[in-house]
Amino acid sequence: MTRTHRGPFQWGDRVQLTDNKGRHVTVSLTPGGESHSHKGVLPHETLIDVPEGSVVVNSHGVEYLAFRPLLDDFAMSMPRGAAIVYPKDAAQIVTFGDIFPGAVVVEAGIGSGALTLSLLRAVGESGSVTSFERRAEFAEIAQANIASFFGETPATHALRIGDLVDELPKTFAAGEVDRVVLDMLAPWECVDVVADALVAGGVVVSYVATVTQMSRTVEALRQHTGFTNIEQFETLVRGWHVDGLAVRPDHRMVAHTGFLITARRLTDGTVPPRTRRNKPEFEDADIEAWTPGAIGQRESSAKRLRKATREALSNRDIAAAGDE
Repeated sequence: MTRTHRGPFQWGDRVQLTDNKGRHVTVSLTPGGESHSHKGVLPHETLIDVPEGSVVVNSHGVEYLAFRPLLDDFAMSMPRGAAIVYPKDAAQIVTFGDIFPGAVVVEAGIGSGALTLSLLRAVGESGSVTSFERRAEFAEIAQANIASFFGETPATHALRIGDLVDELPKTFAAGEVDRVVLDMLAPWECVDVVADALVAGGVVVSYVATVTQMSRTVEALRQHTGFTNIEQFETLVRGWHVDGLAVRPDHRMVAHTGFLITARRLTDGTVPPRTRRNKPEFEDADIEAWTPGAIGQRESSAKRLRKATREALSNRDIAAAGDE
């Protein structure tokens, strides 16, 4: 991974510029490049060899504070084909999924690559992340975003195009995977193949948007009988306004973005104490309740995908050129 996260700015770096009103704009430094706004022009060469945390001035005397964007900054501003996993949820997945250095991690699907960035950082150079994605157009955007962030495609990342149910058994032997992260419409369909791939004691984490998806996934994990410690929750983040004695909650907050479900793989044949006797409250005929149309899933338009692809590939090429 060649992208530097310290030292003076160099060609190919992404720089987050913040004005005196706290507004951000992120630029990729290219020779001869300029950042334009209605308040003036800032040549990219102005930033070369400037330390992080410095103030730079544009042609009209407007000051900007310059930093490299943090991981959450990059994730929130990068080109998107599919909706991203928000940083607050990615942090929960890394922690409660117990993603550790050296872990063999499977991810399905990759979306725009935001969660993959967190997973790759967590497994380090001794681990691996293998992403499965059904849609090639999403995979292309995600690959470009990953290469843009790291400066190259990490050797620890592999991408497979296809359905997880079909491709996972072809890619990993039974008990070869440490952690599985599912960010998909119907994770309950993958419980059997995930159970086969996971090592005993391994963790599966599922990220879903709706209550009905959460319910169906939890019930599928229970019915399999190969999992225990099944938990489900959501994370809400509320900022606070602090100005002297004026201390109060912010009027806006990052509330519901998705539900997380975690479970641990049992050794085959193990029956945990106090096993819950479960009677499903749904039938096969109820499957229509979990279709994309019923849960309000939005499809990205072809025009939006083309625009996101062009932007992601451009960012990747600028990052790669800066490392040459």
